[in-house]
Amino acid sequence: MNTIICSMLGIKYPIIQGGMAWVANASLAGSVSNAGGLGIIAAANAPVDFVREEIRKTREITNRPFGVNIMLMSPFVDDIARLVIEEKVKILTTGAGLPSKYMKDWIEAGIKVVPVVPSCGIAKKMERSGASAVIAEGGEAGGHIGELSTMALVPQVCDAVDIPVIAAGGIGDGRGLAAALMLGAAGVQMGTRFLVAKECTIHQTYKDKIVAAKDIDTMTTGKRLGHPVRALKTPFTRAFLKNENDCFKTLEELEAFGAGALRKAVMEGDERAGCFMAGQSCGLVKKEQTAKEIIEEVIDQAKITLGGVEKWVR
Repeated sequence: MNTIICSMLGIKYPIIQGGMAWVANASLAGSVSNAGGLGIIAAANAPVDFVREEIRKTREITNRPFGVNIMLMSPFVDDIARLVIEEKVKILTTGAGLPSKYMKDWIEAGIKVVPVVPSCGIAKKMERSGASAVIAEGGEAGGHIGELSTMALVPQVCDAVDIPVIAAGGIGDGRGLAAALMLGAAGVQMGTRFLVAKECTIHQTYKDKIVAAKDIDTMTTGKRLGHPVRALKTPFTRAFLKNENDCFKTLEELEAFGAGALRKAVMEGDERAGCFMAGQSCGLVKKEQTAKEIIEEVIDQAKITLGGVEKWVR
């Protein structure tokens, strides 16, 4: 299955792994790239030395293309922006802000920049800034999200820009990939499905919770802070929502309550104080598999789905 995004990024299949903070490290990124997708290292809030080490570890695992996700709210973002040039990273995805400040230097360094966008207006701005493609991410996604749903957002972004569009949010199997292609996207980004990859190094409790999750087992918190987050329903997320609805709680108190919660979920599997970020596709995830098995299963199912269209449309 080859689309324009495969040719652009040098990958076999039009599947990009999400740049999940604390999750997307060299082990996962290298394995996804070896399986024919595009593995992504999450820079998140990590310092330069850590990100440099992950880039070099990934190169030991794979000789295929991979990328780095830069979270633009990171206190180390300026240093990371220079690091990816020094390390000759070829592909970047960005999130939690606009990368306009860095685009000129990245493009001059030959880097393909693929920002995550929540709206047509931002997609157009990124195209004007020189982005190679955009990831249109709907609110079904895990982690930080926008307001529009994937089904509504993707075709509108496809109409708004001339660069390739990658669909994200709520996509967890081959049917989601097939649907994204029908909406005009050139590929998909998946995060939640890769949480249960055997090469993903998150705590086993996190994986078990994803496998056990049902369709209604996520919720959104953080709207009052201006950056809503989708995660599994847990004692932490329920307590956060309760505090968020308490008008006497200040924004500073809310921020402090949530600080470090994702790390506690990823590293410690803390079921009471951890924030287990996950998208609405969690109900589709039934078992742990290797990254290769996940990608091949998604591609096979997409081909079957697309090939069966004639059964319904004559």
